[in-house]
Amino acid sequence: VGTRDTDYERVKALAAEGVDVIVIDSAQGDSTFQAAMIRFIKANCPAVDVVGGNVVTALQAAHLIQAGCDGLRCGMGVGSICTTQEVMACGRPQAVSIFQVARFAKQFDIPVVADGGIRSPGHIMKALTLGASCVMMGSMLAGTHEAPGTWFYRDGIRMKKYRGMGSKEAMEKGSSTRYLMDSKSTIRVEQGVSGAVADKGTLHHFLPHLHMCLRQALQDVGIKSLAELHHGVREGFVKFEKRTPAAQSEGRVHTVQHVQSTGFGAQ
Repeated sequence: VGTRDTDYERVKALAAEGVDVIVIDSAQGDSTFQAAMIRFIKANCPAVDVVGGNVVTALQAAHLIQAGCDGLRCGMGVGSICTTQEVMACGRPQAVSIFQVARFAKQFDIPVVADGGIRSPGHIMKALTLGASCVMMGSMLAGTHEAPGTWFYRDGIRMKKYRGMGSKEAMEKGSSTRYLMDSKSTIRVEQGVSGAVADKGTLHHFLPHLHMCLRQALQDVGIKSLAELHHGVREGFVKFEKRTPAAQSEGRVHTVQHVQSTGFGAQ
């Protein structure tokens, strides 16, 4: 839900239907509007968990935690179809955002969702290691059979359209209210683009592949669970290391030609 007046009625209707969680959708969640919505939900629907956001700093997280949220979405301007950092010069590198917000939120047992920048199973592992409890995978899941949209072919490749909430197309459908603009406004500041993603098959095949990638990553690190992973980072026996350009180059496929790909990796 958003934070407009009409969203208060939507919250009541959703609670009446027995939803477990309500996610408040805002490009920049540290606002009096969202704090008021969180307090309203917790006061009127105490059995419903509330995920607030988006935030990228500990201070932003503190305001929403103080308002009563049960979880946080972390990320600004890092999605594959988001241009907020370019257009507005606002945002933060995703790894730093997750680490800082999750470290602060841990004091209050508030879980963090890494929202944006996930392009491969390796990025999922990095986000979880930095402190996230789960990840959002917009572009990664956009090309699956279960995702909304119609198929089309480009250069012989089966594709499906994928658009950002801040794109012109989405704003014409009403998403402009997410960016503090009236849906009928003639002046719109676009903070996203529309594009297309290649066919990734069905979720019944894709999700088990991602699950196995994560399990093998944890095995390679020598960790049995996500709880143990987070503990290892806090205690210092699980560490990140900087990689030089040469190290990054040797960590990718190199010195071979005509590489065959499964289509499940980074796109």
